This record gives sequence, C-alpha cells and structure tokens, in this order.
Amino acid sequence: MKIIDFLPKEGIIPDLAATTKKDVIIELVSALRFPGLDPDRLVQILLEREKLGSTGIGDGVAIPHGKVDSIDRLLASFGRSQKGVDFDSLDGKPTYLFFLLVAPENSAGIHLKALARISRLFKDGRFRHALMMAKDQEEIFRVIQEEDDRYA
Repeated sequence: MKIIDFLPKEGIIPDLAATTKKDVIIELVSALRFPGLDPDRLVQILLEREKLGSTGIGDGVAIPHGKVDSIDRLLASFGRSQKGVDFDSLDGKPTYLFFLLVAPENSAGIHLKALARISRLFKDGRFRHALMMAKDQEEIFRVIQEEDDRYA
C-alpha cells in the first residue's frame, strides 16, 4: 500500500489558511473529492474522533482520521501550515503538517495499515523537513512519492 494510491496531488494544500483545529479539519475535508461524500457530516465525525484524544502525534504532525459509510475506498488530503496550529498535540507544540485519512465504515484492516504507514513516514525528521521546505503542491507530492517509494 502506497500513500499516493489514495492521496491525489489535488488533495494537497501547500499553505493552509486555517488557524484552529476545527478550521484545519474543515479545510482538509474541502480538499477531498468523492461523489456523495457529505463534508459537514465528515467534519462532525472527525471532530468527535478528536474528542477521544488528539490526533496531533507530536513533532509538528497530526493525522486526523475517521470512518464514514458513504465511501468505498480510502481518501486522503494533506495540508501544511507555515505558522503552525494549536492542535492539542501530544507534545504540546504547534502542528505544521496534517494528513487527513478517511476510510470506509467497515475497513478496520486497511484503515489501520494506512495509519501505520503514514505514522512511520512522518517519524522521519528528514521527510518532515523536506515537506516544510517544498515550494508548492507539485513538490510536496514529489517528496511524498519519493518517500513512499523508499518504503515500498
């Protein structure tokens, strides 16, 4: 499983406008493209998930995620904030890199596999730095693709 299999280039937001957790989630959801997906319902699901515990994993990274019954495959978007956002991260520091993952309702295996892959890639400080330095959507996509290939 490769991240680029479910993260289209168009799903990358190189400069998030959002300054709050809720607005980051709304902006990331707006980058998803899937017929029949209810963005308001998905935002609600993701915010409910955040109440269980922040998906801000530290090191400037958050992986908000949830499941919804109106899709039949993994969906993802990625956003970068140059200023950082208070995402209630586990380390208490601002979050700069956001990877939104949405899975079909009854897909525990693939959902967990995708989360594990994303987490593993984002543990690499060199990768995080490259994402922060990338100049645009195209370059961010290329950085993710190259890292994806390293772990193929």
